[in-house]
Amino acid sequence: MVFDSIDILVWALVAFAAALVGVPAAARLAIRTGFVDAPGGRKDHAGLVPPVGGLVVFPVFVAVLFASGLIDSAFLYFIAGLAVIVFAGAMDDRFAISPRWKFVAQFIAAFLIVIGGGARVGSLGNLFGFGDVWLGWMDIPFSVVATVLLINAINLIDGLDGLAGGKSFVAFAWLLVACLLGGAHDAAVQVAVLMAALAGFLAYNMRHPLRARAAVFLGDSGSMALGLALAWFCITLAKPDTAVIQPISIAWILALPIIDTCAQFARRVAQGRHPFSADRNHFHHHFVNAGVSVGWTMAALCLIGIGMGAVGIGGMVLGVPEPVLSYAWIAMLLTHIYISLRPRRFRRLAAWALRCIRGEKAAD
Repeated sequence: MVFDSIDILVWALVAFAAALVGVPAAARLAIRTGFVDAPGGRKDHAGLVPPVGGLVVFPVFVAVLFASGLIDSAFLYFIAGLAVIVFAGAMDDRFAISPRWKFVAQFIAAFLIVIGGGARVGSLGNLFGFGDVWLGWMDIPFSVVATVLLINAINLIDGLDGLAGGKSFVAFAWLLVACLLGGAHDAAVQVAVLMAALAGFLAYNMRHPLRARAAVFLGDSGSMALGLALAWFCITLAKPDTAVIQPISIAWILALPIIDTCAQFARRVAQGRHPFSADRNHFHHHFVNAGVSVGWTMAALCLIGIGMGAVGIGGMVLGVPEPVLSYAWIAMLLTHIYISLRPRRFRRLAAWALRCIRGEKAAD
């Protein structure tokens, strides 16, 4: 076990160092070639920011894993899917391609990991207390659709400095805990390497005392690839024959991006709009609109993600019945949708929370 832990740490440090060096080098090259994200429209950042995060994190991730020798034939399909997604995202970052072409790339990547890589959701577990929910012939279409939805869920929360990367880092951290608890050494190394490469990027993307704003962005290449990576690890780690985590625990780990995406879709449809139409009424926007700084908003949402993941993993470790976790998750989803149908409800809640933090009295 000690040797395994050292093995994980060594490869993670290699990935972190490579990303830490690679991000500024890629950013300089991007600026020289005009590959930058300019402010305007819904983009209110200052200056020209290179969206090179995904173009560094995932090549580093793949290169380090090839060096480690922890890549099998199934994993190669995942790498192929990443290549498709990163390429499509980079084209969108550079040329703003049509959304339909991004969807095509997302479905190609999903089919690669599901059919080629065998990342199929065979069972949802004992969600409702009547026995395991087996998908049967629906496992392939369900897995493909779930993958595409998760890709878009992570892409949609990429609206604040450090948010998509930070939230994904928290999710991967809980998956790493599950790997360590379940003795899945190879998967633990893979997840740790991706976390380390992502951490190297976040050093330049996340706001902190040494950085007032992001120097680089993930770009669509990075946010969509993070969604694909989460789908791959969540599905493969929960496969019935080799599971180290329950499906409902995964639902808790991914709760925030999933429930917020569902709520936004419900609100837009209720307003007679296309579910993928853009606006500024996501969960994180409510905090900013209430006066919370970007840095503290990102920190708060990551803490919420940590808490939700603790429910999922802690419930599994403590033997909490799956139906209890399931019904609690559904109640949280429905509550979130109800409040999101009127964005002002969330703004009032966020403003109230901010007043409490500042020690101010609520207005009469």
